[in-house]
Amino acid sequence: MMICRGICRRRTVGSIRRYILLILMLGQTIVAGWYMKGILPYQGWSLVSLDEITRQTFVQTALQVMPYALQTSILLLFGILFCWVSAGFWTALMGFLELLTGRDKYRISGASAGNEPIEKGARTALVMPICNEDVPRVFAGLRATFESVAATGDLDRFDFFVLSDTNETDIAVAEQQAWLDVCRETKGFGKIFYRRRRRRVKRKSGNLDDFCRRWGGEYRYMVVLDADSVMSGECLTSLVRLMEATPDAGIIQTAPRASGMDTLYARMQQFATRVYGPLFTAGLHFWQLGESHYWGHNAIIRMKPFIEHCALAPLPGKGAFAGAILSHDFVEAALMRRAGWGVWIAYDLPGSYEELPPNLLDELKRDRRWCHGNLMNFRLFLVKGMHPVHRAVFLTGVMSYLSAPLWFFFLVLSTALLAVNTLMEPTYFLEPRQLYPLWPQWHPEKAVALFSTTIVLLFLPKLLSVILIWAKGAKGFGGKFKVTVSMLLEMLFSVLLAPVRMLFHTRFVLAAFLGWAATWNSPQRDDDSTPWIEAVKRHGPQTLLGACWALLVFWLNPSFLWWLAPIVVSLMLSIPVSVISSRTNLGVKARDEKFFLIPEEFEPPQELISTDQYTYENRWHALKQGFIRAVVDPRQNALACALATSRHRQAQPIEVVRMERVDQALKVGPAKLGNQERLMLLSDPVALGRLHERVWSEGHEEWLAAWRASIEADPHAPLLPLQPVGKASEPVPV
Repeated sequence: MMICRGICRRRTVGSIRRYILLILMLGQTIVAGWYMKGILPYQGWSLVSLDEITRQTFVQTALQVMPYALQTSILLLFGILFCWVSAGFWTALMGFLELLTGRDKYRISGASAGNEPIEKGARTALVMPICNEDVPRVFAGLRATFESVAATGDLDRFDFFVLSDTNETDIAVAEQQAWLDVCRETKGFGKIFYRRRRRRVKRKSGNLDDFCRRWGGEYRYMVVLDADSVMSGECLTSLVRLMEATPDAGIIQTAPRASGMDTLYARMQQFATRVYGPLFTAGLHFWQLGESHYWGHNAIIRMKPFIEHCALAPLPGKGAFAGAILSHDFVEAALMRRAGWGVWIAYDLPGSYEELPPNLLDELKRDRRWCHGNLMNFRLFLVKGMHPVHRAVFLTGVMSYLSAPLWFFFLVLSTALLAVNTLMEPTYFLEPRQLYPLWPQWHPEKAVALFSTTIVLLFLPKLLSVILIWAKGAKGFGGKFKVTVSMLLEMLFSVLLAPVRMLFHTRFVLAAFLGWAATWNSPQRDDDSTPWIEAVKRHGPQTLLGACWALLVFWLNPSFLWWLAPIVVSLMLSIPVSVISSRTNLGVKARDEKFFLIPEEFEPPQELISTDQYTYENRWHALKQGFIRAVVDPRQNALACALATSRHRQAQPIEVVRMERVDQALKVGPAKLGNQERLMLLSDPVALGRLHERVWSEGHEEWLAAWRASIEADPHAPLLPLQPVGKASEPVPV
């Protein structure tokens, strides 16, 4: 009874808070819209005469009405964009107050059950779905997390699963070897498991579905990790205890802290997420409470309701927004809440880490996938039973990308209005005997006030973040002076990048509506610089657009160019900014000078230290040309056969296909064997074993030579005997 009362009280408080947010946003937008209306030159419809319209041609009427149509469109777009900015401002402001006072009794971390032993039945599976990832980094993070959990003494409550959807055979074999190595090094056999799917259905969500169907019943909770995730044992055990202490919680999402990258771009993004991010996540928690976000990783999920209510069916129909759901996390959170379970953000729980893209272009590749997924999710906006907050989450997901074309069209319409005002001959006398002219109106004081207000809404949250750091200790950020200078440099950088992102996101939205496919390749995980030729190819059209736009505005009205300068100058500088910011040496130099420093670098936790160490060691011993090793190397072949997922069926049609695949592989050799044929062999232990046996027993020198070459080219790999092998040789024993 007490639990039910607490849930009802919390939901009532959440509803009241959200009504307050709505009032603040709408009230602020109405006032700003009134100011914007006063700024525009054509007030009312005073320059349009209905009598004159009836006596003139359609073209004349269109030219007379055009300024008002442009103004109305500008005002509408301004209202939408300002409301969007206002929502972010109030979220950050409430997050600042919550972090400053720490008095919100409804925060999920307040329900902690302390350090009491975790119940034996509260078994938790840590699952890491991967697909063609950086193998050394993936298993380094997994090992660091495993060892951190072991240090808590609660390892017997956790199991670890690497769920691979990799379809590159060399990477797949490297994953198998890395799994074996990490199990040996940590004595993790029976605790760390590896499985590679043969059929990649529904991408990441399908990978998790497959795990839940096969093994979900064995566990009470599931923690989803990304390929670059690292979590401390204290964080994971705290999540389990929070779940145990909050029986109505279905998902608890942590706020991952970005770290581990060295390019200048990634360092600035790490700094921004570490400094500003806590305000926004705390603010989201304040407004949403138990109807919050789930970001797809570094979160704990209650297994039973997830299996029962969160299976994702493909969206019906045809076209770009039909088929398998791409951005599954928001949808799963909405379905969990629809079933009556809470979705929370544990914004103040430390020990959760992730990595960011190393450069702007890699981030934009990721954004294109997310854009398509968020637009697709909006089809669920009116689905029956969805909580209003999660309908709003779908809407904000769309606005995260739709705001870009809206902003772009706002700027285009503003330029068009300038052209109309400059090029069209003004009409001041509409009536035959009119005594006084009707002048267009201009109120510079309103323009200054509105511009100042917008700047405050955009940049005050960043200043509040730094003030909070000053109050709580800036040593981990390089000191008060360095963190302040870093904030100012990051603000300048964000101003330079905002128009660039605007054009890219505009193109992504248009591409989604036009049905252009978005590829879902694994993102770049290590530090990678952008070549000049790639930057020219990607940013060249933006540079040209910025230059032409600037010339047009200068020709129309040079004074207006000052207002547009932040946009056009950023576009013209996009190529050098993209290239220079991707440089690792500049990022390392900034770190050495304590600019863009974060506490995870000043005093790195053991989990991140271990991850860096193991990544270095894994790269030193990383397996290369894995498929050739899996075919020829006896140990590697035994491992690959043991981990293959295909069943050992002996039906005659299957046997015929197996023999054809083996014969084809021996006929064409390793150099000409395609990746799809390699995948079929790697997934079939019987065929792979027969291929291995025939390579040795029949002495297929092309395969044996490729194996020797792979070992000679990899001095860090364990060496096997390279004795000459004849046709009559026996297979080398495992």
